[in-house]
Amino acid sequence: MNELKNPKLTGVSKSLRKNMTKEERHLWYDFLKTLPVTFNRQKVIGKYIVDFYCASKKIVIELDGSQHYEENGIRADEERDTFLNSLGLKVLRYSNFDINKNFDLVCQDILNNM
Repeated sequence: MNELKNPKLTGVSKSLRKNMTKEERHLWYDFLKTLPVTFNRQKVIGKYIVDFYCASKKIVIELDGSQHYEENGIRADEERDTFLNSLGLKVLRYSNFDINKNFDLVCQDILNNM
């Protein structure tokens, strides 16, 4: 993925890592960090910053807040997913609601997709 680095987004991704949403923190500290594979937070891939990325499993995990369910958000996510899929990456999307209310099911779904 090195050829897809975007130095313009490096500072933004560092800032996002320092200021994760509560749902991102919950998934990161209570699940992803415990797995035997490495996940990166706020990883730059091309012109995008993905929430979580596992290179060995070719998985991207996106947590979606309410803006992702508006017309512009849906279109932007479709474009992002198409680009990531073209790189051979599987994109798993979960709503913040699911992280808050169905955390165990989200974790199980991630395991099922690895």
